Amino acid sequence: MIPFSPPRIDDKIINEVIATLKSGWITTGPRTKLFEKKLTEYCGNKSTLCLNSATAGLEIMLRWFDVKAGDEVILPAYTYSATANVIIHCGAKPVFVDVNTNDFNINVAEIEKAITSRTKVIMPVDFAGLPCDYNEINALVKKHQAIFKAESENQKKLGRILVLSDSAHSVGATYNDKKTGSLTDVSVFSFHAVKNLTTAEGGAIALNLPEPFDYEEVYKTLCIKTLHGQNKDALAKTQKGNWRYDIIEAGYKCNMTDISAAIGLIELDRYDNDTLKKRKYIADKYKSILGSSERLQLPVFETTTKKSCYHLFPLRIKDITEVQRDEMIQKISKEDVSVNVHFIPVPMMSFYKGLGYDIRNYPATFDNYSREITLPLFYDLTDEQVERVCKVFLDALNSL
Repeated sequence: MIPFSPPRIDDKIINEVIATLKSGWITTGPRTKLFEKKLTEYCGNKSTLCLNSATAGLEIMLRWFDVKAGDEVILPAYTYSATANVIIHCGAKPVFVDVNTNDFNINVAEIEKAITSRTKVIMPVDFAGLPCDYNEINALVKKHQAIFKAESENQKKLGRILVLSDSAHSVGATYNDKKTGSLTDVSVFSFHAVKNLTTAEGGAIALNLPEPFDYEEVYKTLCIKTLHGQNKDALAKTQKGNWRYDIIEAGYKCNMTDISAAIGLIELDRYDNDTLKKRKYIADKYKSILGSSERLQLPVFETTTKKSCYHLFPLRIKDITEVQRDEMIQKISKEDVSVNVHFIPVPMMSFYKGLGYDIRNYPATFDNYSREITLPLFYDLTDEQVERVCKVFLDALNSL
């Protein structure tokens, strides 16, 4: 059986987790704070807060920006449900827009059409590890600054629409030689088990807000908001006589543990020089085997301005129906090869259909989805396994 995306668990990871357990400090502590520092250095942003998921990070930033009922948040129709769910949690309206036809990322022209005086946030999604068009998106929020209606202190301070990047897939990717995390106001990473860089479960908010925001002050505010509204974390309370604390708001519980951070520290240390090189090697091998087929549309990994972090290998098959694609997946699965589809667009989900969203309004999204199959891509995938995946995939394709 060739799995789809198992995590890389080796002796370095195991030994660091054991050391954490033996240290006696397993919740948010010194390793989490070190991981935050290392991520900030790696990405080149201003400050980073590690949490238990990217989903928590997205929702906390919406709440920090005071997004509420009556507000609108623009996002791509082609994304995982978490991107939209957090908007619903805040009582705001998700405004889906279509994606590009050459890649899977949000279409900037469609964003501009969707901006209204109720728009508070734009949430681009770096699909499969390829950064969105951030120069254009950042310029767009400045262009439409005059119609922005600021209704809270943070909104008045920013004075425009917030760009909150769902960078769940894209840690380590670059745009104009700058890493994700430093490309716009705020970016949120995922370190879920299937991600390039995992902490088992986890995520991080990469803060890159402009002046007059004080990033240290924002970081402290978010620490409080993500730990029950408590003004001291467990590490601070261990100082002698420093037990007393206060609850200054009804906060949430989203903190990362040191056990998770221990995994992340090892992963980050070898990320550029090992993990990304291996993932690129595997993707290039897929391309070399499958690239000669005129029936396939290979994924975009590099442009003149962008470099992906090779999170997924999303193949699109030309002139195929959704039903035929599903038949292919069944045939591939019977040969003990695991493949996937990224993603079923959010407007196709029952909950969102019940709110009145219709996938027919997003033709590029549906076209991409209906003919997409994602091939396995993980660190320990061997050349022989890649060749077998390609053979089984092509056999299924040729059987149509």
